[in-house]
Amino acid sequence: MHVRTATADEVPAVMNVLDGAVLSIAVETVRAGAEDDGTLVAVSDDDPAAERVLGALVLDDTHIEAVAVRRRRRGQGIGTALVEAALDRRDCVTAEFDADVRPFYEALGFDVTPLADEADRFRGERE
Repeated sequence: MHVRTATADEVPAVMNVLDGAVLSIAVETVRAGAEDDGTLVAVSDDDPAAERVLGALVLDDTHIEAVAVRRRRRGQGIGTALVEAALDRRDCVTAEFDADVRPFYEALGFDVTPLADEADRFRGERE
């Protein structure tokens, strides 16, 4: 598995992964990210001629808008690789997330604080 910028042709596959994780994001945001190094994909090395999108991360400048991994591939370090690749491309990365994914961001070294106006929502930042 390796991480790289998504191509415009991969936008439907990225949307499929994000939809599968029940994340709401505009296709225009994903498409724009594919054009400016903000939409990243983790792809399988099994068949270089047909790289399958295993996970995706969408950045809006330095903010993670969405990160998701195919259900059957979770727990294999794909989400971690996507976030680390985002950090390689940006000096600082932020994210807002629900309590159930807080351990993921904390394990990646994000400084996590509760959002004042939303119960069970958090903001994370890592340089």
